[in-house]
Amino acid sequence: MTFSAEDFAKALEAHDYAFQVGSTVRGTVIACANDGATVDIGGKSAAFMPLREASVRAITSLNGVLEPGAEYSFQVIRDQDADGQVLLSIRRLELKQLWERLAEMADQSAVLDVKVTGYNKGGVTVDVEGLRGFVPRSHLNATYESLEDWVGQRITVGFLEVSQANNKLVMSQRVAARSQVMGQLELGQLVEGTVASLKPFGAFVEFDGITGLLHIKQISKNYVESLPTVLRVGQSIKAVVVALDSERNRISLSTRVLEKYPGEFLKDPETVMADAETRISDVSRILAESEG
Repeated sequence: MTFSAEDFAKALEAHDYAFQVGSTVRGTVIACANDGATVDIGGKSAAFMPLREASVRAITSLNGVLEPGAEYSFQVIRDQDADGQVLLSIRRLELKQLWERLAEMADQSAVLDVKVTGYNKGGVTVDVEGLRGFVPRSHLNATYESLEDWVGQRITVGFLEVSQANNKLVMSQRVAARSQVMGQLELGQLVEGTVASLKPFGAFVEFDGITGLLHIKQISKNYVESLPTVLRVGQSIKAVVVALDSERNRISLSTRVLEKYPGEFLKDPETVMADAETRISDVSRILAESEG
């Protein structure tokens, strides 16, 4: 049996390439049923959208989701069958738009409220507008002893990773807390926290759920030879915000600007801390000294 040019032309005519998988079409809902909706997209046969493809969120009915006679955009998810019918999805279009919006939010260091839906040994799962996100244990604030206690709670999170290609959405409660506090901090502001760790270049101080760096050169106007002889992990400390880098989420702190004379913090830290509130009345002087 030979396949003539005429046969080939007829085959092309029988196949509508406007309805290929992945293409977006406009269609009018003809009727809604328990299992999905029948849609007129201008093809030889009415198209069908299964109930599960109506929304990113899990739904049990099309009531309030689609209206018969109304027109919507759909994505073709199955090519025409022998009867010329194609399968459609609104969910696929919503997913694409949602991933794009979340990526944009991540670029803007935005935060959002989500509900914790489950947990495993590594962290908790959250519902992000119908998408499943994950918050690692290390990025949860220490509110509950057990991860199970987080389930059902609403938390504010920021973004660690947004990847539609890998279907990966990793969130962080600590990043959100940092973003919120960063937005409220001002240069010259006095903060009170705890020394979290000591490094050769300085100390990391935790306050209001975030961390700032007290550089070794910002501890005193005198040279600090050995950091462990001045500070210890777990020590309460007051310091002044002298630099904010929102793009890199960095906070620079100083006790140096609280000194009345060079080396005071090294000799009498208790007095410097006790008098810290009154010593920051002249913010301009403090910032000028911190830059000197």
